[in-house]
Amino acid sequence: MNNTTKGVLFALLATFLWSVNMVIASGIKGHIPPIGLAFWRWTVACIVLAPFAIKSTYKSFKIVKKHIRYLTLTAVLGITIFNTLIYFAGRTTSAVNLSLIAISIPLFIVVLSRIIFKEKVSNIKIVGIATIITGVLVLISKGSLQALLNISFTIGDLLMLVACFFFACYTILVRKKPDELTPKVFLFSVFVIGTILLFPFYMYEHMYYKKVIFNTKTVMVTTYVGICASLISFYLWNEAIRLIGTSKTALIYYLIPVFSGILAYFFLNQAILLTQIISMGIIISGLLITNKK
Repeated sequence: MNNTTKGVLFALLATFLWSVNMVIASGIKGHIPPIGLAFWRWTVACIVLAPFAIKSTYKSFKIVKKHIRYLTLTAVLGITIFNTLIYFAGRTTSAVNLSLIAISIPLFIVVLSRIIFKEKVSNIKIVGIATIITGVLVLISKGSLQALLNISFTIGDLLMLVACFFFACYTILVRKKPDELTPKVFLFSVFVIGTILLFPFYMYEHMYYKKVIFNTKTVMVTTYVGICASLISFYLWNEAIRLIGTSKTALIYYLIPVFSGILAYFFLNQAILLTQIISMGIIISGLLITNKK
């Protein structure tokens, strides 16, 4: 298996795991406070990764210290801020709006890659991106232009837009990862730093807003998002960036609504509409176009 195939598969699996996370999130809205969910999500990720990475990280302490500013910035953007903002955004806006604004993540990445890495955006890629966006718009509007025009925006939408920009910046920073930082050491360092920076905000929420109630549902949710939607998916996403670059990896993110729709059909008994099937076909066609050589 060559690096391109491996990178695409890694990005697909990461996107699939995040799609499962979105389906789960739709069923726990209001059950766990946003910062509490973010904090325990990354705490679980740190605990699970620790036995495999703590020894290597200790041996590489000088290297970690040398790149501490880079690691801290990466952790703040990808761990401390990104998911926390999404959880806050979900409290004040609709899933439709979140899906619409999520379109901006790959676009931010493509633009930033063009500015920072001078990655060329060919005409065929522009056509492919336009096709993908069309498919996503068809999906979230159910084929109704009126529904799209009637969408109203809230503070949650602004938070989601900011979150998308931060994740794009995180993705760009991963591309700049120093070679002397191994994937395992990099991931563990970023997780730990991001979680530590979340802790004071978690304590404030815990004391003055709402406590996390640890019941079966909470444990199951935090275990999944901590291991699958955090540890495994971030590792796969980071490796995909290394193997196929930021722009190609970013475009695969557009499959999230496709995966989410299929998962919702099987696990939430939500019917798949004709417009959803059409939009899935358009999105996949757009991905094939953008990856044509």
